[in-house]
Amino acid sequence: MTTTDPVIPTGPIHHLTGHGYEAEVVAVGAGLRALRHLDRELLVSWPREVARPMGRGAVLAPWPNRIADGRYRWNDADHQLALTEPDRANAIHGLIQWVRFEVAEESADLLRFSTQVVPQPGYPWPLELTVEYRLTESGLTWSVIAGNPGDQVVPFGVAPHPYLVAPGSLDDWTVSVPADTVLEVTEDRLLPVGTRPVEGTELDLRRPTVLGDRRIDHAYTDLISTDEFASVSVQDADGIGARMRWSTAQCPWVQIHTADRPEPENDRVGLAVEPMTCPPDAFGTGTDVIALQPGAQHRVDWELSAIGG
Repeated sequence: MTTTDPVIPTGPIHHLTGHGYEAEVVAVGAGLRALRHLDRELLVSWPREVARPMGRGAVLAPWPNRIADGRYRWNDADHQLALTEPDRANAIHGLIQWVRFEVAEESADLLRFSTQVVPQPGYPWPLELTVEYRLTESGLTWSVIAGNPGDQVVPFGVAPHPYLVAPGSLDDWTVSVPADTVLEVTEDRLLPVGTRPVEGTELDLRRPTVLGDRRIDHAYTDLISTDEFASVSVQDADGIGARMRWSTAQCPWVQIHTADRPEPENDRVGLAVEPMTCPPDAFGTGTDVIALQPGAQHRVDWELSAIGG
C-alpha cells in the first residue's frame, strides 16, 4: 500500500508487511522511515509532514560519512564537491538523500526503487542505483546495487543510516559493537587522524555494555565476525531491542553515534548504526574506496531484526 500526498516532503510513503514486521519506505532518497515488529518500534522515525532530520533512515551514496573540504583526486583529476556540512567544511553523506526515486517493483513484502545519479560538479560520472527492501522471517533485508553505465572507473561507497531503539532510555541500553579498532578523529571536524585499539578505552563495546553517559561518534573497524557476518545490537534490561547484521567483506567499517544533539527532542533518541564500505574521508585518503568498473555492478546488503519480545 502506498500513501500519496503532494505536500509530504518525503514523497509517497510505501508500506511493507510480513512475518510480523511492518516497514515504511519513502520515495525521496529511497529511505527507511520506520520499522516495527509486532507493533514495537525498532528505529527512530520522523513526522510525515517534515523533511528527514539528521539523516534518519537515509541511504548514503556514492559515499558515506565525510569528505574533507569536499576535495579528492580521481582519474588523475581534482574534484570539488559542494560543502554540505558547512560548519565543518565537509561534503557529507553522498548525493541522493533528496533525490526522488522511482518504484521499479512493489509487492506486500518487497519494494525496489531505482534512480540515476547524473554527472555533476564534483562527481562527473553517471551512476545507476537500486535500493531494495524485503521482509522475511529473519527481518528486513535492505540492499543497494550500484551500476556503472559509463566508460570510466567510478569511485563508490555506501552505507545506511538507521537509528536503532530499545524500550526506555539510551543511557540504560546494553550495546554490543564487535570491533577491535576505532578511528581517531579531530574534535572540530571529525576527520580521521589514525586508528587505535579499543582495548582499555570507553569505546570498547566488544562485550555487551550499558552505554551510560558515553558520547560516541566514531567509525570502528577490524570487525569480529561470526561466519563472516558482524552485528550490532541495542537491548533493554529485559533483552528487548533491535539488531543490525551485515557481511564484514561488504562493509569492513561501522559508524556508531549516540545521537548527541543540542535539540532536546532529538538528543540521544537512538543509536545510529552505519555499516560502511569505506571510512570517513575515504575519497580523500583512498581507503577502501570501491573502484566501480565500466559496466560493473556492486551490491551491499544489511539486515535489521527484532530482539526479544
